Amino acid sequence: MSAIPTSPTSSRTLSLQQVLICGAAIVTLSMGIRHGFGLWLTPVTMDRGWTREAFSLALAVQNIAWGAAGPFAGMLADRFGALRVLVAGAFLYAAGLALMAVSTTAAGFLGSAGVLIGLAQSGTTYAVVYGVIGRNVAPEKRSWAMGVAAAAGSFGQFLMVPVENWLIGYSGWQNALFVLAIAACLIVPLAFGLREPARDAAHGAHHQSIGQALREAFGYRSFQLLMLGYFVCGFQVVFIGVHMPSYLKDHGLTPQVATNALALIGLFNVFGTYAAGTLGQRLPKRYLLSAIYLLRSIAIVIFLSVPLTPLSVYLFAAVMGVLWLSTVPPTNAIVAQIFGVQHMSMLGGFVFFSHQIGSFLGVWLGGKLYDATGSYDVVWYLAIALGVMAMLANLPVRESAIVRRPIPAAA
Repeated sequence: MSAIPTSPTSSRTLSLQQVLICGAAIVTLSMGIRHGFGLWLTPVTMDRGWTREAFSLALAVQNIAWGAAGPFAGMLADRFGALRVLVAGAFLYAAGLALMAVSTTAAGFLGSAGVLIGLAQSGTTYAVVYGVIGRNVAPEKRSWAMGVAAAAGSFGQFLMVPVENWLIGYSGWQNALFVLAIAACLIVPLAFGLREPARDAAHGAHHQSIGQALREAFGYRSFQLLMLGYFVCGFQVVFIGVHMPSYLKDHGLTPQVATNALALIGLFNVFGTYAAGTLGQRLPKRYLLSAIYLLRSIAIVIFLSVPLTPLSVYLFAAVMGVLWLSTVPPTNAIVAQIFGVQHMSMLGGFVFFSHQIGSFLGVWLGGKLYDATGSYDVVWYLAIALGVMAMLANLPVRESAIVRRPIPAAA
């Protein structure tokens, strides 16, 4: 048996420059908006009289809805192209942000900030954009290109978090959400830059049905291990991203410190994700992932061990920024490397679903355990232990293309 190409090919593809510019801009908007949601925790809960758990539950549902819808958004993008999925996701994003501003009940807030925005993010972020990259960028540049797209999402955090903080202070938290709803609509014209030409089957190409692709992936141990590692990634980054402002406020630091910290995470993640994509072309990606998860746990241990000052917060934010989304390019590149690009958006969506289960638990347990104990300590310790587990899980991942039995030409 020998490795068989796993996807249709086309004589026409989008240019590398077009894919990177439009894909990066879309990820900058979609990820940049969501990275600042932690800034709304205090004003929303104080204005509405809700607990932190109520706010946290809405964002937890957002993450799980994003993850659950991701494979289906990926299936549609693989089958019909990314354009339609991106446009639908942009309008859902705008609607969710607007309704989030006017929701007066916890249930309404959960439906808008949770369900609608979660569905929107499934169609406007990495799985869909990476599918376009996988189908239009040569394998030898794929990990690097994914690093560029991930770096754009990080730049979105660096750019948007201070803007969102300024909008909340200048116009109020509700009007700030209306402005962001308008900004989300800018994804629509950018999506037309990712409109792919029709793909024709190449002679002798190996074609899988969705069911065959899923059975193959979920029965493959390396895919399972990647999902486990990504679960931990989601737990760590969403807990920190949402609860960091409140954690710092509880310890007497000003809101500006939290804003600066989130912006620093975004800034340094630009370098971290780009470096991870570049290194993924040269080094075994499984070792790169293991190192990232271990370094995260070490960074958290040191952060909790030293006196909490603005300087210690900024140093922690810079280190975590380098490691923040640096798991994204190597993880997705391994999926493409093992299974090919025919069902890449769908399989990437399933891996990301595990990330979002972790995100759900990270953000929800952060609020739940805080309300129960008055402290975030237990969740910090969980984040450390899970990081070590993810480090160990990624070490045995096999990165080589899966070996398949050739399909007879008559089939």
